[in-house]
Amino acid sequence: MRTTTYLSIALGLALFIALIAYYGVGELAAAVATAGWGLLGVAAYRSVTLGANTVAWRVLFPAANRPGFAGLLRLRWIGESVNSLLPVGQVGGDFVRARLAARQGISGADAGASTVVDFTLGLVTQVLFALIGVALLLRAGVDGQQGRTLLVGILVATLAVAAFYAAQRLGLFRGMAGLVGKLLPGRAWQSLAGDAAAFDRRIMDLYHSRRRVFLAGCWRMIGWLLHTGETWLAFYFLGVPSSLANALVLESLGAAVRSAAFVVPGALGVQEGGFVVLGRTLGLTPETALALALVKRVRELLVGGPGLAAWTVLEGEGLLRLMSRKSEQSATGDRQ
Repeated sequence: MRTTTYLSIALGLALFIALIAYYGVGELAAAVATAGWGLLGVAAYRSVTLGANTVAWRVLFPAANRPGFAGLLRLRWIGESVNSLLPVGQVGGDFVRARLAARQGISGADAGASTVVDFTLGLVTQVLFALIGVALLLRAGVDGQQGRTLLVGILVATLAVAAFYAAQRLGLFRGMAGLVGKLLPGRAWQSLAGDAAAFDRRIMDLYHSRRRVFLAGCWRMIGWLLHTGETWLAFYFLGVPSSLANALVLESLGAAVRSAAFVVPGALGVQEGGFVVLGRTLGLTPETALALALVKRVRELLVGGPGLAAWTVLEGEGLLRLMSRKSEQSATGDRQ
């Protein structure tokens, strides 16, 4: 696994460097510099999409003990930062936000189940978002072969999402725990399998709460559509005229390319190459498409860097609380 990660990083970095070198470091740097302080505006806009996705996640918690919006927003921000900047296959951040939620007093079952369902809804709505992008491309008269290729890609993604949902219905986590138990037999692992079975049931109970799932799905879809605004803003600050339709096509299909390249940390290089290909379809020069991709990379650093710092702070606070509890337990034991 580690070898695969290092190899994917190397290949992605090589592609990234090759694209930058081929189209000119100076020209691209000058294009990105055109955005100036607008880069901060693009980064600030991210709070809008994070807010919509946080509402989607929050809706999935039981109304009786639903966490506050501000607390979940911070965890959502940290999770996205981990996914964007660390080699975690674009899913590690979701594990992080679920674990942090549980450590902050939220029921572990609620935190885990809501995160799994929210992640699944994110995949489903992303497929719908990509379909909208393809429909706009076809309406604009894109080459028929390109359109069919994109539709095949979306069909494959749909089947993958359906398989993931089916695995959840069949007891995904119970099966994973059972496999680990066979490889590492012992009482602790048998207990893990039992906990996993209860976790699977909690996930399915949440899916049966159709109103909550529907509302969460709507908010995830709103979140994807709001992403279009980030791309449009990037175009605006780069001084490139663009319609919302073109921005939506680039955002929806660019996000699909990024998700498909999950084995490459941050889809480094792959995302940039995807923007060049998609940009050509929309009549953009490769330099403009690459400048847009680089603006998005800058946004990732501006938003994700502080997010990773916030994660470090939370982990430090958790470690201090754990040490404090152990110290109190030790003192109690000594008195007894």
